Formats: sequence, structure tokens, C-alpha cells
Amino acid sequence: MLSGSAAGAVSLATGLSAPAIAQNEPIKIGYLPALTGPSSSTGVGINRGVQLGVEAINNAGGVNGRKIELISRDTQSDPTKAVNAVAELTQRQKVAMIFGPVNSGEALAATPLIARDKVPMLHPCWVDELIDVKKYPMAYRIAPTNTQIGGGANHYVVDVLKLKKIAVVSDTTGYGTASVNTYVPMLKAKGADVVYTNHIDAANPDLKPELLRMQNAGAQVIMPWSVNAGFLSRICNTRGAMGWDVPIVGQTTLGSGQTKALLEKPEYWNKVYSNNFRQVCYINGKLLPKAADYVERLKKAKIEFSDTLLWWVALGWDSATLMAEIFKTAGTKNEDIVAYMNKVKDWPGIYGTVTWTPEQHNGFPDSEVVMCEVNSLKDGAFNVAPGYSS
Repeated sequence: MLSGSAAGAVSLATGLSAPAIAQNEPIKIGYLPALTGPSSSTGVGINRGVQLGVEAINNAGGVNGRKIELISRDTQSDPTKAVNAVAELTQRQKVAMIFGPVNSGEALAATPLIARDKVPMLHPCWVDELIDVKKYPMAYRIAPTNTQIGGGANHYVVDVLKLKKIAVVSDTTGYGTASVNTYVPMLKAKGADVVYTNHIDAANPDLKPELLRMQNAGAQVIMPWSVNAGFLSRICNTRGAMGWDVPIVGQTTLGSGQTKALLEKPEYWNKVYSNNFRQVCYINGKLLPKAADYVERLKKAKIEFSDTLLWWVALGWDSATLMAEIFKTAGTKNEDIVAYMNKVKDWPGIYGTVTWTPEQHNGFPDSEVVMCEVNSLKDGAFNVAPGYSS
């Protein structure tokens, strides 16, 4: 298994070199990021890590002498475009594996087709039903599930902040609606009173009527679920303009540089808490050594942080290096890839630890899901939230 550090990934890449067969055909990976469109903030960040990881591997000789070729198709945050790209990647390009889609809305549409074409799939999407070993036996998740994410946020609101009256909202994407539908019952099971819930068009320019309804319902906290930075910034701006001093707790894009850039006042980011991951957060003012080394590598590579998050970039890096490990050991036959992935245990990435079994293709540990304080943003990472306990 890889060391999980930046240095370890370079060592991996070096270990994969085999000049005697360097003339072999490249290993094709189908790649489905959302690089444009309303839900592109995640894809833009992940893409930086993927490209850097593939470059490091190829510069060191590739995988057993074979270069990795990313065949990238921008889904444009559109499920239809993701579906159209799947046919090209699986049937015409004959890719060895697909990484993505990186947003759940596109993945909900694309995953059944990738399964139909019997191509191994790795993705970072949270919606629970995207992993089902019977329906999608070649699909694996390198990320937490919606249930894990919601559990972390709900724990923080109900058990740490001690707030009971909650407004839960989302945009109208597949991810947003699935999140609300998952999290509201979880909150009620914890004894919370969900006083307001709705799915809102992310393009709606005026959210004040919605926030007034939340306020009039007695909400003590707003929990928004969306990867749309514009939508999330309008929630923060509207709350600030209203002078309504309630916390906002929710999805990681709340803390992105894109969201920050759209704030009308810096203080509108106060009392905003988002999901994040223990291995890439500041704990007692410091990153873990592995993450700190990776940040220095990114700075040397002139990777931009102002509009992204460290965990997005690290996830892309981890995904590229893990796929290289899989190809190095298992080759490129579907059945061999699946057999290998079913035995991955405690793989130590920068972003998170991964374990899969034949029965469980969700790989992320509960203990690494935390909440953070978004106004502490530095180099794409945050302090763990005040009072947070795992």
C-alpha cells in the first residue's frame, strides 16, 4: 500500500517505472469532472489534484512502464452530458476504469450505465444509493456517504451546539434533494424539531422570503445542502443583511474560496460551520505532517488555493495514486481490478483512509468526518469547529 504522503506518492510513481515496456499503450482512465456549470466548485478542486497526481506518476515512468492517459469529459454539472460521455468512454474509448462523476447528481444518472457496460468505477460522491454491491458490483466510493456526512453535521448541531429547532434546505439537484430526504429523518430521530424544509432553485436571486419563513418558524440554525457556491453565498448574505444571528451548518462548499468571493461582507462568514475531514484540518493549530507536506508540494507546484479546498485537491491526488496502485498490482482486466479493490484495507491517503471488502464498497471511516470553522480558512484548510467532538 502507498504511504499516503506526497513523498510516498512520488516513490510509488518511481516504483511503477519499467523502461523495458515503456513503449506499451497507455492505460486509459475515463474521467468525468464537472469543470463548468453551477456545481463545478468541487470538480475544479478535485481536478487540480488528479492532474498533479497523474503528472507525477507519468513523469516517473508510469505504471509498469505504461503512461496513464486521462480521457476527460466535462459534465458541465449536467446529468445528461454525463450520460452521453459514459457511452463514449466505455464503448468507444474502452477505458480500463472510470473516475467520476464527481457530483452526485451526475453520478445518479451515469452509474447504472457504467455498471451495464461492466467497467470498474471509482467516485467521490456522497449519495448513499450510489453504492450497492448487487446493483453496481464494480463501483467503489473513495469518500464518506451522505449518512456519514449528515451524521457529523447533525451531531454538531444537536449535541454540541444544543440547538433543536432547525431549518433544512437544499437546491433542486439530485444531491440536494437526496440530502434533505436523508437528513431530516435523522434529525427527527435525534429529537430535533425540523421547523422548515424546502428544495430551492439555486438560481433564485432573492432568498429573503425563504429565510423570513425560516425565521418566523423559529429556526435556531440553518442547515443548507448544496455544492453551488452562489446559492450558499446568498444564504450567508441574506442572513447577514437581515441581522439574523443564527449559525449556518452544512455542506463543505460553504467554506470554499468561491463562496467566500461572493460574500458581501467578510463577517457574513462568521458562525458558519461545514463538513470536513480530520486528516486535512488544523487540530490545535497544526495540520497532520502528511497533509502539511502535501500543502508544501502544492505551493511549489503553484496550485491555486483561493477558490478551492485542500480536501478536494487531496482527494484528486489520492484517487490518481490509488488507481495507479491498482493497475500496478492487478493489471487492467475488469475482474482482476475488482478482486484487488475488494481487498484494499486501511489505504492511507492524504485526504482519508480507505477500506473495501467484497460486501462493502463504501470505504471512508466515520472517525475522519468532522466539522470545521469556515472563517479560519488558510491554504484551503480549516480549524476543527469549536466544541467539536468526534
